[in-house]
Amino acid sequence: MSTKNTNKLNVPQARAAMDKFKMEAASEVGVNLKEGYNGDLTSREAGSVGGQMVKKMTAKYTRKDRTAVGHEIEIRYIAGIMV
Repeated sequence: MSTKNTNKLNVPQARAAMDKFKMEAASEVGVNLKEGYNGDLTSREAGSVGGQMVKKMTAKYTRKDRTAVGHEIEIRYIAGIMV
């Protein structure tokens, strides 16, 4: 069975920038990433690096950006205290 590797950059010249971005994200979450092969990382460590990268890439989006014009609703919360 043949597998297709889709883990390629659309712009090959961006490799250095992506590697730098990955190293920055790893240092922010406290993962010791080294140049080259990092097969000794746990799934949790690798996932935290990837998650941090996604978090930084999507930080500009907010809930208001995802709400269609005219579809905003008002929500009121009513709380009571029973003694």
